Amino acid sequence: MIKKQYRPQKPDSAFTLLLSILLFFMPLLFTLNAQAARLAIVIDDVGYRVHEENKILQMPVAVSIAILPDSPYGRKMAEKAHQQGREILIHLPMAPLSKQPLEKNTLHPAMTQEEISRIIQDAIQKVPHATGMNNHMGSAMTSNLSGMEKVMQVLSQYHLYFLDSVTIGNTQVTKAAMGTTVPVLRRNIFLDNVQTEAETRQQINRAIALARKQGAAIAIGHPHPTTMRVLQQTVAALPRDIELVSPSMLLHPIRADKKESLHIQQTKRKCAQANKSKFASIIQWDDLKALASTLVHEGSSNALRQYLEKHPGNPPKQDLGQASGKKKSQQKSEKAGIHKTSDTCPTN
Repeated sequence: MIKKQYRPQKPDSAFTLLLSILLFFMPLLFTLNAQAARLAIVIDDVGYRVHEENKILQMPVAVSIAILPDSPYGRKMAEKAHQQGREILIHLPMAPLSKQPLEKNTLHPAMTQEEISRIIQDAIQKVPHATGMNNHMGSAMTSNLSGMEKVMQVLSQYHLYFLDSVTIGNTQVTKAAMGTTVPVLRRNIFLDNVQTEAETRQQINRAIALARKQGAAIAIGHPHPTTMRVLQQTVAALPRDIELVSPSMLLHPIRADKKESLHIQQTKRKCAQANKSKFASIIQWDDLKALASTLVHEGSSNALRQYLEKHPGNPPKQDLGQASGKKKSQQKSEKAGIHKTSDTCPTN
């Protein structure tokens, strides 16, 4: 009996098409992620409500916490958060214009620099591993230039950034930091001034829209039950073009000589979606895996399956050609440095 010699078949046109599509899709997935707008979320008033605050520790580590220095559970929360690699801020109490109960060691504009220095040093000891600071209340303090200049002079000794919670429109924080080494960030959105799930969800959507428009946004929330429920539902499922980051990551903008305008990046994302839609009607991600297992060439099939396993990417949940609905992110914005350019997709 004569054995037939096995001769591997040449890859057919189906394999060629499949490989071409894979090579097209993978760079697009990484490109879209690299150009994502950045959103920072900080949860204030941490250190009093252990049950709700432990839920923060179950969220992505990019969600940061601001701890009240004299709270009973602040140090413990700081240690837990640090072990996770989560960013920690000192939520320093500052005097408000309104009359209300104040935290211990609340800063007042009339305090001397020595008093302010003592309180800040004490706060740093009580909230270990902090890399930044933001104000708890503070409409009276942050609107007082002289008082905030004292704060900034003290902070410059500790290499902490300052996140202005913007509890008053007449804030002097940025002006007070001029001439010091203290980097300053500003809050854009409060998530839960109205403590309902519907309001918090709406504010998160506002923060996302602002991040798309400006390239980045900072949202501040509190450990209210309604806020925790909404964040648990939404933070882990943010849109693909939104990158969740810690506030300190917003202190390092891309160099101007290497940065494309946000408008151009958004146009690229739109064009990428349009290009992917051309292939959506041909084959879906699940179809790729199914086809790979039925290819005629055994060696090529194995290699392809290994490639899919090593580079799974983020398979589209629905039709790859769905409209992204991001027209607002392509509007002109002087604040974000966006200039009017052509929306047409380049042709090769």
